[in-house]
This record gives sequence, C-alpha cells and structure tokens, in this order.
Amino acid sequence: MSATQPLATAAAEGAILSVNNIEVIYDHVILVLKGVSLDVPKGKITALLGANGAGKTTTLKAISNLLHAERGDVTKGNILFEGDEVQDLSPNELVKRGCIQVMEGRHCFGHLSVEDNLLTGAFTRRDGSAAVRRDLEMVYEYFPRLKVRRSSQAGYTSGGEQQMTAIGRALMSRPKMILLDEPSMGLAPQLVEEIFEIVRKLNEDQGVSFLLAEQNTNIALRYAKYGYIMENGRIVLDGDAAELRENEDVKEFYLGVGGEGRRSFKDVKHYKRRKRWL
Repeated sequence: MSATQPLATAAAEGAILSVNNIEVIYDHVILVLKGVSLDVPKGKITALLGANGAGKTTTLKAISNLLHAERGDVTKGNILFEGDEVQDLSPNELVKRGCIQVMEGRHCFGHLSVEDNLLTGAFTRRDGSAAVRRDLEMVYEYFPRLKVRRSSQAGYTSGGEQQMTAIGRALMSRPKMILLDEPSMGLAPQLVEEIFEIVRKLNEDQGVSFLLAEQNTNIALRYAKYGYIMENGRIVLDGDAAELRENEDVKEFYLGVGGEGRRSFKDVKHYKRRKRWL
C-alpha cells in the first residue's frame, strides 16, 4: 500500500489507522512534519523507521493527541481511527476508543509499585474490578517477570522491567492499537529480543495492532509486516518489510551493509552516493 494511496482505498483494505497528509507545526513557527501519510492495517505490526530527529515521535504524538502539551498542532490533513477523525479528540477520549501510546523512555510512576503502575492503565475503564483483575493476570502471563516484581517500586526496577511495565500498563486499557515509541532504546540486545517477542505474541494472540517507531531498523523489519521510512519530517520510502530488508539503500544507510558486504561507520557516515529517494 502506497503512502499516498487515497483514503477510500485504504479504508477498503481494512486500515485501523489512516494518517492523511498531515503537517505539524510547533510554536506556530517550526514546521516539523511535511505531508506525512501512512496506514496501519487492522491486526498488523507496522514499523515507522528513521534516524533520531526524523519525526517519528512527533508523528506518534500527533496520532495520540499529545502534541498540545508541547505547543504543537496538526495544521493540515487528518487522522482517522476506525474511520472516524480523531485529531481533535483529547488523549483521554482516544484511549477510550482503543488507541494508546507507550512513550519513549519507559515512563513509569517511579514512586508507585509495579502493580499500581499497571492498574493506572485501567483508569478509563468502567467494566468493574473483576474484569480489571482478570486483565492484570493476563499481563502477568505475558510478563512473568513483572509478577515477581509486582510489589517493587517501579523506579528501582531495571530498564527492561520498566519497559515491560509501560507496555503492560497500556494493555490494561484494553487497546485495539498501541503506538510504541523506541522500545529498544537503552536495552541490552537480549532484552530487546524479549520485548519484541512479547509484542509479536500480543499481536497474534490478542489482535492488537501496533505502530512501532524504531531506530533499530534490523529488528523492527523482522517483526513488522509493513514499514515506512522517515527523513526530515517526510515519508521517503515504504513497502513490505521483507522488501525493505532487501532494498539496497535501506541496507546501506540503515543496516550498514552495502553491495560489497558490511560497511564501516566512516563509509556510512560520509555517503558515497546519494539516496535514490532524495
């Protein structure tokens, strides 16, 4: 599916989320996103890739309506969740509809226990304490390490445990879709694999759709079905994850592998040829 495909076509193909030609401006002056369009199919994992500063986090915050807290505004385009425009909703209203963001940096309430952090994710629910407790046990099944640490202060747990807590807290809202921002940041490779395996299981078992913003292109394209690559606030390339993994430009500029094998950082830093999408 092309990033510029008409909205009607995207809806017909079952997109749970459609971002259509949005522009984001901070402080009424700074243009950050320039005509960004993307679709997330229902029940799939979609990757949003790019270097630090490319605009991935701003895109997620535009979708989750967290921009206003940072003096940002969506000034053009629209955002559809399950076919309804949502760019003017409050973050709380969007969570109630089933779309929630897990912020970059493993934001937890450090003074609360792990379990209390998880329970805060259910604050929008009105289906009773028994249902909340059932979902809490479900979270512990996916994250058995959290059950062991349930009484520990979240601020004193490891980085991996805090990332698990943040994802588990999002699950407690019973989401249809999770916007996951840089889940691999600051984690050891083994923990990164563990987090992504849990994301895959949640997608397969619970049918949760994911839009995954990630700098680690290699692992993101292994787990995602479709990918978009951002640079300087624009989508510059998109396609099936398997195709992107074999794209020569993606391999050279994001995976560090050129036509003659793995490239050194110096070679990648000083581009010997321009990217074909520029």
